[in-house]
Amino acid sequence: MTAYEPPGEPGAGTGPAQGADPAGYDAVVLAGGAARRLGGTDKPGVRVGGRALLDRVLAACGGARRTVVVAAPRPTARPVTWAREDPAGGGPLAALDAGLRRTTAEHVVVLSADLPFLQEPTVGRLLHALRTSGCDGALLTDPGGRDQPLVAAYRTPRLREELALLAGRHGALTGLPLRRLTAELNLTRILDPVASFDCDTWDDIATARARIREHGHVLDEWISAVKDELGIDLDVDTRGLLDLARDAAHGVARPAAPLTTFLVGYAAAQSGKGPQAVAEAARKAAALAARWAQESTTEAQAPGTGPQPSGTGPQPSGVQGDVAPDATPDTRPDAG
Repeated sequence: MTAYEPPGEPGAGTGPAQGADPAGYDAVVLAGGAARRLGGTDKPGVRVGGRALLDRVLAACGGARRTVVVAAPRPTARPVTWAREDPAGGGPLAALDAGLRRTTAEHVVVLSADLPFLQEPTVGRLLHALRTSGCDGALLTDPGGRDQPLVAAYRTPRLREELALLAGRHGALTGLPLRRLTAELNLTRILDPVASFDCDTWDDIATARARIREHGHVLDEWISAVKDELGIDLDVDTRGLLDLARDAAHGVARPAAPLTTFLVGYAAAQSGKGPQAVAEAARKAAALAARWAQESTTEAQAPGTGPQPSGTGPQPSGVQGDVAPDATPDTRPDAG
């Protein structure tokens, strides 16, 4: 059976039911291939946008209850469970079987480790299609209409059942191609030319690196890379922080922008309240920048505000000495 879900916005997963599977899911990431077309390079460790390809894929399945990576252990930005097919290098079906043995969820997302543009909303679309279609699996297709069985969500019991049948039929899973498995499954498909893009060659790597530096992508990519590098997992209002930086730069001085956003982050970290603390600290700092700018505007527009001898000459309208217009001398902090 072949069925297709509407594509939504490529890569962003803006079709139905974005986000994580409410019933919970596990993820299996196959990261142990030979990468022959990359000259045997450690493909999962190749960096795109400052982040290893494997870390980019792990971020896309960040909502998984458990993530199993089938490969030799290595440092990763997120905690994972490691597994290895026996013998090592036994091919995708053997690797998938090894990964599934460490999962418990009813649904499993199966991914390769070379998907630079896969994002969590697309994983949510796959899971939604799986749950609502009644099929055994939901997978992405590339622009040529080719199935991508390693960018897919499956019903775990069906995978285990078919893998056991294949192992019994062939004596082992070693060396068997993925199509032997998918040919036995009832699948639905989602077209997503961006999220299905994988990196098999150095030209693919170059294409991926160029795309994330385009104007529409570079900021989000940079923020994600910084969070991985610093070991933080915090979703913040990027636009709000940029607005704060703009207000501080224009209303105070250009160097105030990076220093103010740093202080906002520091204050939020001390509070330990997560994104809400960032938003509150940014709101307070933005209000302060607005007051600062308003004072500067008032001074510039008020008549007779040039240098005056102390206690002499005209004062701005509504101001008595150094007292703000809405204050009286006996209410000043230093009065008395």
